[in-house]
Amino acid sequence: MAKTKPGKRDLDSYTIKGTNKIVKVGDCVLMRPSDSDKPPYVARVEKIEADNRNNVKVKVRWYYRPEESIGGRRQFHGAKELFLSDHYDMQSAHTIEGKCTVHSFKNYTKLENVGVEDYFCRFEYKAATGGFIPDRVAVYCKCEMPYNPDDLMVQCEGCKDWFHPSCMGMTIEQAKKLDHFSCSDCSSDDDVKRSLNTFPVSPPVEHKVKDVNAS
Repeated sequence: MAKTKPGKRDLDSYTIKGTNKIVKVGDCVLMRPSDSDKPPYVARVEKIEADNRNNVKVKVRWYYRPEESIGGRRQFHGAKELFLSDHYDMQSAHTIEGKCTVHSFKNYTKLENVGVEDYFCRFEYKAATGGFIPDRVAVYCKCEMPYNPDDLMVQCEGCKDWFHPSCMGMTIEQAKKLDHFSCSDCSSDDDVKRSLNTFPVSPPVEHKVKDVNAS
């Protein structure tokens, strides 16, 4: 971590203006965008410092929303999904609107109720190249797509793979009433373990320029 410059001092915490909410290093915060029509930005606080006039600034590491990434939002991205980027900034602490929680993917899927301030992150994102870490993820269902926690899926009792009701010719209502489910492969004893395949997350190199300049 960079040393604090002369005339500046590190702070342990910052109280969000107009609230009693306290922000500490490591907390995730919602930051006011310059365009009021946009949702707040999400960032992780890396450092809090004040100058000799008591102006407080925070060093933040930005989370990107899928639509802010080079590849754009894709079918398997959840509504509350964020990518932890390698993009850092110094910002005025006054732009912090509130706190939020960015869960691990596993913990997010265990939440009984997802609140307004709940998000999840399963990828780190390289802002300059559009690359992801990890760059491949497991896929499910016969459509071979990564898991989107917003979509209902049913598990096959045979191969233990997960399937979208629509891919199995069912409605969500029908799927919710199922006591047992076997996919078409297991029903025909052709046990294909598609879930062992992986899906490339990063956009192909040849598409990057097109994606950036699209629209």
